[in-house]
Amino acid sequence: MKRAMSQFVVSLAVGVSCFITLFVEAAVEVGSGKPCVADAQCFNRVHPDIPIVATADPGEIITFRVRNASDVLLEPGRPPSGELSLIHPVTGPVAIRGAQKGDVLAVTILDVEPIGYGQTEVAPPAGFASDMDFEAFAVVWELGPHYATADALPGVRIPNRGFPGIVMTLPDPAAHKLVIAREKQLRAVGGDAAPPEPVNASPSDICGSTSSAAQECLRTFPPREHGGNLDIRYISSGATLYLPCHVDGCGLAIGDTHYAQGDGEVSVTAIEMDARVSVRAQIVKNKSLHRGPHYSGPARLLDIPSSRFYATTGFPIKEEGFVPPWMGYLDADERIAGLTNLSNDIALAARNALAEMIDYLVETRGLTREQAYIVCSVAVDLRIGQLVDGPNVGVTAILPMDIFTIRP
Repeated sequence: MKRAMSQFVVSLAVGVSCFITLFVEAAVEVGSGKPCVADAQCFNRVHPDIPIVATADPGEIITFRVRNASDVLLEPGRPPSGELSLIHPVTGPVAIRGAQKGDVLAVTILDVEPIGYGQTEVAPPAGFASDMDFEAFAVVWELGPHYATADALPGVRIPNRGFPGIVMTLPDPAAHKLVIAREKQLRAVGGDAAPPEPVNASPSDICGSTSSAAQECLRTFPPREHGGNLDIRYISSGATLYLPCHVDGCGLAIGDTHYAQGDGEVSVTAIEMDARVSVRAQIVKNKSLHRGPHYSGPARLLDIPSSRFYATTGFPIKEEGFVPPWMGYLDADERIAGLTNLSNDIALAARNALAEMIDYLVETRGLTREQAYIVCSVAVDLRIGQLVDGPNVGVTAILPMDIFTIRP
C-alpha cells in the first residue's frame, strides 16, 4: 500500500459542455499491474476468506491498478488468449475503516485512466447471439484520451466512456453458502452457471487445486447481491454505487475495466483495457439493499455519446423450429420449437433488435457481420421499450451515429 504518492486528473462536468480539471492525490494505492498470480493484491475467484490487502479511511481517495479481464498483455499482433481460467483479475479487497456488517458502502467513481491498448472479441460460442454463426474475430484498439480507433474498423471511432465492470464487496460465509447452493442447483438442470475452477485460481492457497476451499471459490462471471461483474456503463466518473457490507470493513474491490461498452456487451466483451480507477468510499447507515446494488449520478451519464442516433426494434417472434439457446435447460424444446411467438420473452426481443441492427450495419456500412457485432458490443445500447404489451414486449437497439467518421 502506498499513500500520497501519485497524482491523477478528475474532470467535473459543469453545465453541458464545460469541464473543470482538478489535480488530486491518491491516498491509498492498490495493485501492481502484474498478472494476478504475481500480484498479492489481486484475486480472480470469490470467497469470504480472500484477505484484506489495504485499509482506507472513509472519504480517502483509493486508486486501484486494474488488469484487463483476460489478464493478458494487450497489444497489436497478439491473439486473444482464450484461457477462461484467468478471468477476471480483481484488485483489492480494501477495508474501509469503521464500516460494519450491515452498513452500505457508497463508492463514488472519480476517474478511470486507460492504460495501453484495448481489445474486443467475438469468441463463439460465447456471447448473447451465440446461435447466429459468427466467426472468431478480435479488434485491438488504440486508446486515446477522447476516442478509441482500430485498423480493423476503419471509419469508426468510439468515445471514451471508461468505467469498471466489476465493483464489489466481500460476501460473508452465510451469503456465500447460499450462492454456492443456488448455482449448483442451476447447473444440475443445465442452466448457465460456471462451476468452480481451481486452475489458475488466485489466491492459490485459498482457491487453488490443493486447497480445501477449491470447490467453494466462485467464478467472477456473474454479478451477485454484493456487486461484482455488473457491467453497467453508467457507473462511470461521477456515479456513486451503493454496495452492501456483509463483513466488517466491507472489502471493496474493482476489476474488468472498459474504455466503452454498449448496453448489453453482446459479443461477450466491451473495449477491455488495463486502467487506474480512483474512487472515494463513504459509509452509509440505516440503508437497505435487498436484491442488488443501487447507483446514482448526474443525468448526463445516461445519454448516448452522440448528437444523432439510429434504432431498431425487436419482439419475441421467431421461426418455427428455433429454440432460443437460453431456454434449452427448461426441457421444453418440443413445445417451444412449434411456436412462432413466445410470451413476454424479453431476451428474444433483444436478440431480434440486435439482429436487425447487425443487418443494418452490414447493409448500410459495408461491415462484415463480425465487425457489426463488435460495433454493437462496444457502442449500441439495448434498451427495454415496454414490458406490458404482451405477448410482444419490446426492446430497441440504439446506434450512436457520431461514431462514424465517414458518411455513407
